[in-house]
Amino acid sequence: MAANPEVTEDGVITGPPEPVRKNFMDRFIDSIEWVAAFFVGVVALNTFTAVFMRKFFSVTIPDYYNFGQFLLGILIFWGIAATSYRGTHITVDLVWANASPRYQRWIDIFATLVLLFVVTVQTYTLVDKVIDTRNSHIVTMDLGVPVWPFFLVSWIGDVSAVLLIAIRTYRLIFHPEDIHDAKIKTAE
Repeated sequence: MAANPEVTEDGVITGPPEPVRKNFMDRFIDSIEWVAAFFVGVVALNTFTAVFMRKFFSVTIPDYYNFGQFLLGILIFWGIAATSYRGTHITVDLVWANASPRYQRWIDIFATLVLLFVVTVQTYTLVDKVIDTRNSHIVTMDLGVPVWPFFLVSWIGDVSAVLLIAIRTYRLIFHPEDIHDAKIKTAE
């Protein structure tokens, strides 16, 4: 969306302000969100194609249900990564809403540290699931596709969540001005 150019008193035509240059960390965060969005599209496409083929051509795509399950798992883990940094997931916190901005920041730091601990433990335990699935040579029913790559991509999403939560924790503690949370009106 382009803004209309303005003419100063000197007759100089000015345009919209330059976009804010993003640093490496912001580009990394954006790329994780794009990967999560990509998997939303893949899950939607898989579901649409399967329903369309079954409804209009009475054809069932081999392993579409298994692929749907695995892709949904991937989507969940990458979605955790995307929402854990932005802080735009659903929250209900009456204590935080009624606290002063200083205490809100301390509550945010504590909550983010707890989330970092939980997701780190989850990531550590999931790597065993990936390794066990690979060593078990589990494959899909119809096409015989190995299952472990789906688990690996899910685990990479979980690792991304740990990285983004660590970045959020660092920024909350040292650079709170770099956090771009949705502004929430405090309770009145």
